[in-house]
Amino acid sequence: MKKIRLLLFAVIVSGLLLFDHQLTIPESAVPLSQVPYSDLSFAVLGDIHSNNNSLKQAIRDLYSINPAMNALILNGDIVDQGIKRQYDAIKKTLYINRLLLPKIIIKNIGNHEFFNYNIEINGPEDVKLFINRYLEFAEKEKVYHDTWINGYHFISLGSEDGNSLTLDSIRAFISEAQKEWLKDKLAENYTLGKPMFVFLHQPLNSNPSSGWVGSDQSEEIRKILSQYPEIILFNSHTHADLTEKSVVLHQPYTKVHTGAVHYTIVQHAQGQNRTREALIKGLYIEVNGNIVVIKGRDLKERSWIFSTIIPIPGY
Repeated sequence: MKKIRLLLFAVIVSGLLLFDHQLTIPESAVPLSQVPYSDLSFAVLGDIHSNNNSLKQAIRDLYSINPAMNALILNGDIVDQGIKRQYDAIKKTLYINRLLLPKIIIKNIGNHEFFNYNIEINGPEDVKLFINRYLEFAEKEKVYHDTWINGYHFISLGSEDGNSLTLDSIRAFISEAQKEWLKDKLAENYTLGKPMFVFLHQPLNSNPSSGWVGSDQSEEIRKILSQYPEIILFNSHTHADLTEKSVVLHQPYTKVHTGAVHYTIVQHAQGQNRTREALIKGLYIEVNGNIVVIKGRDLKERSWIFSTIIPIPGY
């Protein structure tokens, strides 16, 4: 009798918690029995910027697509400022929606994790403080880290400085130690033709005349990645719109723009002007062997933007 009472109490408490946080399963969710089988499935969201309402919409839509997804990658600028209350708010959103989320959530660092708008330029202690807040949130020891999911390698790069006297507020600084680590990780249990997924918030660009400078170490990183045509590199940062052109195949690795959750910069006709639109866009990916299918998603309108099939040669 005592055990039955305890069980009833646990059920009631769980129900109250769900009611309190208004957590409901989306009616449009695909039943697990109807989810197509794949070796691996995951989603990538970039540039949330502490927009918790849009993040909730994204989580619910992704769950409706595949409630059995293996992982979610948050690819930098998760918070708008690297301050505690914004991390706490994101943590709360993830906790409240935990039943709609995959067990594995990879949280990458961007440039806004180094921001506090009350600090004009970060000193060394500020940089250290921002990094430590990120590490506590991401549950990692370094801003660069990796994991294996269903036998596939996920490798996250990350800036080690930001908004300081040695680096501006936008670019990623990748140290020699991180580059050596990357070489080692790419070679770890390498299988010819098997996809590898690499993430960096900033795109690999070091030419100011061709857009935002992503990293002064772009050329060095590109040379390392170019040894592996199996790599698919995901970048965010620019808030550019999500189109079929967001996927650039085999040059020699594949690079993919993730879209943005907080807002999208939309280029209008004849390129005369650009506006910031409150759109929520991201990626959903399925992998079978050496075949990777990347789908661009309008998570606000719950509609597909594009689908690109990427065969990795040699598997």
